[in-house]
Amino acid sequence: MIGFIRGILAEKGAGYIIIDVNGVGYEIYVPSNSGAYLAGEGQEVTVYTVMMVREDDVSLYGFSRRGELDAFKKLITVNGVGAKAGLSILSAFTLEQLQQAIVFEDSKSLTKANGVGKKTAERIVLELKDKFQTDGAEDPVSSDMEGLVSQGGEGSRSEAVTALIALGYTRGEATSALVRVKDQDLTVEEYIKLALKNLF
Repeated sequence: MIGFIRGILAEKGAGYIIIDVNGVGYEIYVPSNSGAYLAGEGQEVTVYTVMMVREDDVSLYGFSRRGELDAFKKLITVNGVGAKAGLSILSAFTLEQLQQAIVFEDSKSLTKANGVGKKTAERIVLELKDKFQTDGAEDPVSSDMEGLVSQGGEGSRSEAVTALIALGYTRGEATSALVRVKDQDLTVEEYIKLALKNLF
């Protein structure tokens, strides 16, 4: 197994990069939002990798963070989620956003990734919710709620979360929208109005 590859970013194309390691070019499929993909050619990059072997193909998939690699490995254990779908999900979401969507059971958000339908998204949430809650990573639920408290107006913000859920939004969507509202000491109605702007 190849645990990681460090070298010079020699080339990048649609969904892949080529890393030059002492004259050998490794073609690695990476998320489009990864640090390695966004780096400039000629820069040194490091990616944590997993090798996928099929009857007619051997491919390397790489990630800038170990947490992303772990998330990818979890995703491809779900029936109907192959390597391409896993990569698509990690291209559409940061690791923290993915954790939040799964822990908050926000399957609707997951369908934003190319190739992920409603049933697949629901299956991802159902099968991985407990794994993401207990894998030792920072709890995105606690993190966002602490963010609401630290920004002030805890009571009003919490009531606004409840109100947004009543309007049909998921807890994850409501919390994320309110975290982005930086104003403090507003009324519940004012928080809701500003949060709704972040949801559209």
